[in-house]
Amino acid sequence: MLYIDADACPVKAEALRVAERHRLKVRIVSNGGLRPSPHPLVETVIVSQGADAADRWIAERIGPGDICVTGDIQVALRCLDAGAEAINHNGEVFTRANIGNRMAMRDLMADIRAANPLAAGGSGRSFSKADRSRFLNGLERLIQQAKRRPPPPPARA
Repeated sequence: MLYIDADACPVKAEALRVAERHRLKVRIVSNGGLRPSPHPLVETVIVSQGADAADRWIAERIGPGDICVTGDIQVALRCLDAGAEAINHNGEVFTRANIGNRMAMRDLMADIRAANPLAAGGSGRSFSKADRSRFLNGLERLIQQAKRRPPPPPARA
């Protein structure tokens, strides 16, 4: 299953096209403001308002063999902890090898912003065609890898 952390996600349409090609079920999770998709493989989930409600919903349900599209490093870490895969909007796959560095950089940048709250500037560079292309390639690779992986053993009762 493909989970999309949909609030501020610039690659929803691209993720849906890739999932459709692979006949992969999709859950689009958001705090609201999204039009439900009529596609039979797509479930639109609107969670209650509140900080991190969509993140918690995904983390409580995702598991081995699943993939999450998210720009949130905390969500990515929780997905990895659950045995799932996670990919950023720009195509970077989150792994055990890189998640620690990503968390440290996020914390450092938060400290820098807090130390200089009146600093001018934007939130970084804009999302580009190259980012979109890297995302499509990265998601395709993750799905192909997941298809080759043997299914997890059934839970014992």
